[in-house]
Amino acid sequence: MIIKKLFLFFVLLNLIACSQISFVYSDSKNLVNPIYNKAAYKFSGTDIAAAYRYAARYFGNTSNPTFYVKIKIEEETSKRSVQSNQAVSKLDYQLTFIYSLSRLETECSILETDIVSKFSYVPKSSGYNFGSDQSLQKLYELAVKSNLTQFIDTIKQENLNTCKNEN
Repeated sequence: MIIKKLFLFFVLLNLIACSQISFVYSDSKNLVNPIYNKAAYKFSGTDIAAAYRYAARYFGNTSNPTFYVKIKIEEETSKRSVQSNQAVSKLDYQLTFIYSLSRLETECSILETDIVSKFSYVPKSSGYNFGSDQSLQKLYELAVKSNLTQFIDTIKQENLNTCKNEN
């Protein structure tokens, strides 16, 4: 009998102690991608393999899209550090993603924005460069993920029912 009372006491004590727990992600609005599994997308410009791979994660897959996202990628490379023998020791990359979001059934333009991602890369010119190539691919992936995340954050702040091109 005493064991049952002690067990009941500890259960009630735990319930009271845990009743003030608040979850960090209680605002579900910040967690939702409003166009996930509702958008078709198309890339143009510079061909970056990571963009195709991560776009499916951010936009989902649908056979009946409501929205259409055009993404034009422009890449600019500049030599930041050139050695005395003219070998490049540091390259700066700037990826500009030009997004155009529209509603399909009304051909209504919802959002047009440019988001820039930058990174630096140190190429290795002597010997094997496998690790160097993998490092560059990883930098591209990070830039693409960051850029797509910024685009989704921008969409969350937009009213997807309002057209920019209406008179």
